[in-house]
Amino acid sequence: QLPQVESGGDSVQTGGSLRLTCGGSGFSVTWYCMGWLRQAPGKGREGLASMARDGTTYYADSVKGRFTISRDVDKNSLFLQMNNLQVEDSGTYYCGAVVADSRCRRLDFDKGGQGTQVIVSS
Repeated sequence: QLPQVESGGDSVQTGGSLRLTCGGSGFSVTWYCMGWLRQAPGKGREGLASMARDGTTYYADSVKGRFTISRDVDKNSLFLQMNNLQVEDSGTYYCGAVVADSRCRRLDFDKGGQGTQVIVSS
């Protein structure tokens, strides 16, 4: 379990954009495959995007073309740029880290920190 902290959530209208940030100390974002997942009320967790240690990225079909995962090694931070947000994107967003490449490709992350809430209204 990494001591990551998520931030950047907010309330926006449909079509809006947000940029989420995940950071922390005691680890490097290049040591693991890192990614983002969300959980909406009453629903299970949904893996959204991941970045492998070599920088390869993977996306869920539901966000492909709208969300972009990136990292800043100097700032030891992971980002999720979210554009054209829709009501169904509402939920609590978490970042996570995995070692196994198979989990990275499957976007299979466990919730780690407190998460950051995104609310999209029409």
